[in-house]
Amino acid sequence: MSIVFKIEAYLGRKPDFTEEIKLRNDGSGDYISEWNITSEKTKPTDEQLNALESQAETLENNNQVIATRKKEYGTTAEQLEYIVENGVEAFIEKQQQIKISNPKYNKVRTDNPKG
Repeated sequence: MSIVFKIEAYLGRKPDFTEEIKLRNDGSGDYISEWNITSEKTKPTDEQLNALESQAETLENNNQVIATRKKEYGTTAEQLEYIVENGVEAFIEKQQQIKISNPKYNKVRTDNPKG
């Protein structure tokens, strides 16, 4: 399981991995080398991150589902072309079918509770 999704589950949001949190890998796996958001939340321990394994897995799976949906939706130009050729109702029906065919996993908390 990727540490990125564990951190996202811990924070309740996607952090900036160029400024807020920096990861490093010295050959034995990724770890947090810099935690620049202590005013928001303290740096988690490995135990705290490991306790979020199932939430992180849900986030990772949903990330894959969203990528699949975006691919199937097509570009904005392709979507507009579909609307012009088939109408708005057909477009909405197509988008709903894509969502049904690619359901998200159990929802996880995405707000940012302090603590």
